[in-house]
Amino acid sequence: MMRVALYSRVSTDKQETENQVAQLREFAAKQNWIVTHEYTDVASGSKADRDGLKAMFAAASKREFDLVLFWALDRLSREGVLETLRYLERLTAYGVAYRSYTEQFFDSCGVFKDAIVAIMATLAKQERVKRSERTKAGLAVARNRGKRLGRPAKTVSTGQILALRSGGQSLRAIAKIAGVSHVTVASICKTNVPESTAVSA
Repeated sequence: MMRVALYSRVSTDKQETENQVAQLREFAAKQNWIVTHEYTDVASGSKADRDGLKAMFAAASKREFDLVLFWALDRLSREGVLETLRYLERLTAYGVAYRSYTEQFFDSCGVFKDAIVAIMATLAKQERVKRSERTKAGLAVARNRGKRLGRPAKTVSTGQILALRSGGQSLRAIAKIAGVSHVTVASICKTNVPESTAVSA
């Protein structure tokens, strides 16, 4: 007998998941499946930090059910093709099947499984490329505007560093206190410059 977990989600507390759940229960009953778990989230599908979703995956990892039934794929996730594909791959890795009530082609036991996963994988690859391109474009715009990227420089008191060194502190201990690298501390101690200077940590 197939053990099934139902997953439902709505975006706001003004919406009801009961309609989704009722249809999922009815569908499971017609298949002679046993509903052992029900998970519900009232949250945006674009967020991964959902209590119901996390609980569902925790139980899936222990094989507490055989299949996850959701009303539609966007009820499971609206984080993008890449993240959605990862969710489906996680379920598969746990040995748990999945099925969409309203989208018959999203069925890990169906004849369209391989084709759908292949299409999603292709779209996910394009999504990764687009994310990378957007990141590079954003960095280029920032540089053109004169924005300094990376960690900001720290103003280090060489007098303090030299005093700590004279007091017997190690280079690494001084570096930890000053919040800079031990290479920077070693350089300051070597050159013995008495004034403050801006150096990168």
